[in-house]
Amino acid sequence: MVVKIKELPELERPYERLEYYGVENLSNEELLAILLKSGYKDRSSKELSTEILASLSSLADLKEITYEKLVSMKGVGKSKACTILASMELSKRIEDIDTELRNQKLTSSSMVYQYYKLKLGNKRQEHFYVVYLDNAKRIIRDKLLFIGTSNYSVVHPREIFKEAYLLSAAAIICVHNHPTGNVFPSKEDLEITEKLVKVGALLDIKVLDHIIVGKKNYYSFLENNDIGSAR
Repeated sequence: MVVKIKELPELERPYERLEYYGVENLSNEELLAILLKSGYKDRSSKELSTEILASLSSLADLKEITYEKLVSMKGVGKSKACTILASMELSKRIEDIDTELRNQKLTSSSMVYQYYKLKLGNKRQEHFYVVYLDNAKRIIRDKLLFIGTSNYSVVHPREIFKEAYLLSAAAIICVHNHPTGNVFPSKEDLEITEKLVKVGALLDIKVLDHIIVGKKNYYSFLENNDIGSAR
C-alpha cells in the first residue's frame, strides 16, 4: 500500500520539514518532492523524486535534464516537467550572478547590499558571510561561515582569518542579516566588528566594512564611521 505524503507524521512531510528546519536541511529527494507536489497512483511525490534522481548519474545532471526526458518518465507529465525546468533555469541564472561577482571590484557598500539582499533578505536565521578581496579590492570569493538563531550568530575571528590566509586575501568585508528587519547594529555586532578590526590590523588584513542586511535597507559600518582603523 502506498503511503501518501499527508498520511506521514507531520515532521516527516517535506513542506512541514522545510517550515520547521529550513530549506537547507532538506534532502535532495525532499526538495524535488516539493517541486513535484504530487506523485501518481503507485508512488508518492517523495518516491517519485527518488526515482527521478536514481535515473541520473549525479545531482548535477538535473540541471541539464530536458523536457523530453522528464515527460517520458512515469508520473511526471507536462506540469511537473515545466516546474522542474523553470526551477533549474532560475538556479542557473543565480549562478551566473554569482560568477559575475567573482573578480569584480567593489566600489561601494550599496553594491554589496544589492547582491546580498537577494541571498539574505528573507532568511529566518542570521547568516554571516565574509567577502575576501585582493589588493585591488577585487573579489576572490565569498563564504558563508556561520549560521545562528533568529537574532544571534556566533562569529569566530579564527575561522574568518584562517580562510583569508588560505585565499591570500588582503582585505575582507563582513556581511550578515538581521531577520527582524531592524538593521541597526546590536552590542554584539559592534563588539565583534571591533575585535575583527584589531585582529586584522595585527595580521595586515584590512576589515573594509561590515554590512547588516535587512529586507529593504542596510547598515554599513564604513558609511556610519563605525569601522575604526579599517577605514
